[in-house]
Amino acid sequence: MEFDFLSPVDQHTLDFVKELSGQHLGSKVTFHSEADFPDMDQIRIGIIGVCESRGSGSLVRTMDLSRFRRELYSLYPGNWEVSIADLGDIDAGDSLSDTYYALQKACEGLLKRNILPVVIGGCQDLTYAMYRSYDKLEQMVNLTSVDSKFDFGKGDDKAKPSHNYISKIILDEPNNLFNFTNLGFQTYYNSQEEIDLVDKLYFDAYRLGELSNNITLAEPVFRDSDLVSFDLSAASSATTGNFDPFVPNGFNGKEMCSLARYAGISDKVSAFGIFGEELSGSEACIAAQLVWYFIEGSHYRSNEYPFGDRNTYLKYIVPLEDEELVFYKSDKTDRWWIEIPHPSGGHTKLKRNTLLPCSYEEYLAACNNELPERWWKAQRKNLIG
Repeated sequence: MEFDFLSPVDQHTLDFVKELSGQHLGSKVTFHSEADFPDMDQIRIGIIGVCESRGSGSLVRTMDLSRFRRELYSLYPGNWEVSIADLGDIDAGDSLSDTYYALQKACEGLLKRNILPVVIGGCQDLTYAMYRSYDKLEQMVNLTSVDSKFDFGKGDDKAKPSHNYISKIILDEPNNLFNFTNLGFQTYYNSQEEIDLVDKLYFDAYRLGELSNNITLAEPVFRDSDLVSFDLSAASSATTGNFDPFVPNGFNGKEMCSLARYAGISDKVSAFGIFGEELSGSEACIAAQLVWYFIEGSHYRSNEYPFGDRNTYLKYIVPLEDEELVFYKSDKTDRWWIEIPHPSGGHTKLKRNTLLPCSYEEYLAACNNELPERWWKAQRKNLIG
């Protein structure tokens, strides 16, 4: 059973929730307790805590997520029709790989039931286990990480798992990764070798300043993502309240919540993770609000592409010197997509023409004879298979 690794929510938290009013979020959630396990046929979102922080090199094997739960369940829900279950915690295994295995199996069980896993844990290397949970779905995976670092761990054989998990995702078989996007990297935290590698692999990366100037740049990225991972160190210390280590620059709370809501609204995002070493303390509040915004976003999903029929969209053809670009605009949400054609002959990662989410600004740029960079990179990844 995929959920045998899950421990019930602690009794102190359950008692805290019972004391809340019927209007608080906690009263709308089904809990895994000593006496009961949620009916998985009635659940849309499953929250899983992972009490593991060794990926950062910490000697502390476990962590307490009770403050995060108190912060989350004492919030008031929006006008949602979303069934939520708190499935409890995965305790730290004898080894880090044991924890990975337990998380992979739990997420696997949720994904095959079309339940959204929302994972809260200590270190971002747990994203690797979430990525591996897609193996049996036999699909290519687009991963988006909100982080100040790329976490390739290039050139450092002693890199901690939380600092090189992306390299592990790229190298380990089976390789299901189609695209990786980093949102919010800060150049001085990343070696030039890592920055060059992003370009070489045709991945996408957005600097903190770009997104702070225009947070809407992230919306098409999330619309094309399957798995989303937030490292709370991408937020400034003024936002998280965590001053060890001190992070002078980073996203503010409003920007982080906007990103979480974009992830929730995306019809394609099927797993969401938030990771921070101080979730037992100061980071619990912002983590709870990120989960709140993700849940709210998921309520407002429009079920457009890849689930909708592109024939119902407005089609725009933009002729360039060497290319003919095909754009689609939703008459439901006014969102835009650009078509990536399937090359004839040879092995490619994409089996047919597909649509890449884009912005109205990218359509306007194409009208001015500018080839969208994300379209070009997607084409290159498709051609090299």
